[in-house]
Amino acid sequence: MSLNKSITCKDGFSMSVQASEYNYCSPRQDGAKRYHAVEVGFPSAKELLLIEYAENASEPENTVYPYVPAAVVSLVIAKHGGIVSGQLPNGVPYLKAGK
Repeated sequence: MSLNKSITCKDGFSMSVQASEYNYCSPRQDGAKRYHAVEVGFPSAKELLLIEYAENASEPENTVYPYVPAAVVSLVIAKHGGIVSGQLPNGVPYLKAGK
């Protein structure tokens, strides 16, 4: 299993976004053409758009966020200025940071 490289946003916010048969995602399979929900992990800061999905909301930077809708991930990325590096699963729009 290969992992996506964590994304880093323009403002420095980062998080892991994964989807495979071993992650909390939908569909729960490798190489899907489009994932509707993905697993987010270990964000660099507390993010209110994600907190309702946290396995352990008391430690928002040290937990996994199962079955986060792809649209919510996109909102988080947009909020933080877009992506400057990293990878996303299929179906999660790659909103590249502007200059």
